[in-house]
Amino acid sequence: MSDVVARAVDGDQDALREIVHELRDPLYRLALRMVWRPADAEDATQEILIQVITRLASFRGEAKLLTWAYRIGVNYLLNLRRKTPQEARELSLDEFRADLAEGLAAEDYGGPDAELLAHEVRLSCTQAVLQCLERSERIAFVLGDIFELTSTEAAWVLDISSAAYRKRLERARERLRAFMGSTCGIVTPSGFCRCARRVSTAVSIGRIDAAAPALVGHAVNGRGVQEAAAQLHRLHDAAAVLRAHPDYAASRSRTDAILGLLRSGSFPLLE
Repeated sequence: MSDVVARAVDGDQDALREIVHELRDPLYRLALRMVWRPADAEDATQEILIQVITRLASFRGEAKLLTWAYRIGVNYLLNLRRKTPQEARELSLDEFRADLAEGLAAEDYGGPDAELLAHEVRLSCTQAVLQCLERSERIAFVLGDIFELTSTEAAWVLDISSAAYRKRLERARERLRAFMGSTCGIVTPSGFCRCARRVSTAVSIGRIDAAAPALVGHAVNGRGVQEAAAQLHRLHDAAAVLRAHPDYAASRSRTDAILGLLRSGSFPLLE
């Protein structure tokens, strides 16, 4: 991609468009894992993409373009002042486990779109679980166990040593393994929580919208909900459950608007 970057820095609009199209979905998935809600992830992705484009002239090829963009995105997300609802509540994993137990029905949900809504609960729950980690641990887990970067790559993204990164990742893994192993029925039969038994409570408290599920109904670019969920029949560890999201796509209208802004000449680019 170095030649494409060079052309974009020289003002080639086609090269600029190629870079935005290449980066927008991975950066959106990163933002979504960190900020939980699609609307907030769209806002974050727009800001990250603008920062990436305006810094293209500083790209030296010391890492892959996407890895370099992740570094910019991670810095933005770790310093985001806005808190997610889970962060604002300062909910620990133990408190979240108690919350799940309290809202568990005796039987699986049997209403309309039961399977679809159970998937929505699973996807929403795994997002919420990540929010119980403090941000530095959350991003370490997302980079290593969800995006599957090597420890060297992830450490470079975070601008820390590989040893420090591995320690941070293991700390997050231990906390999530303990939580998922004692709670999630997908990970282990002894886990008390079942997605289908959380549907009614999730709908009643507004955690999910039965009429317009945000994550099951989300646009994708790659694996859909069923393909991602199929992993769960083969893999039953905490990381696999947290990883098994569809390949969500960034809003095309929002990223097209960024390209329009860049073409307008009204924004200071590539300084």
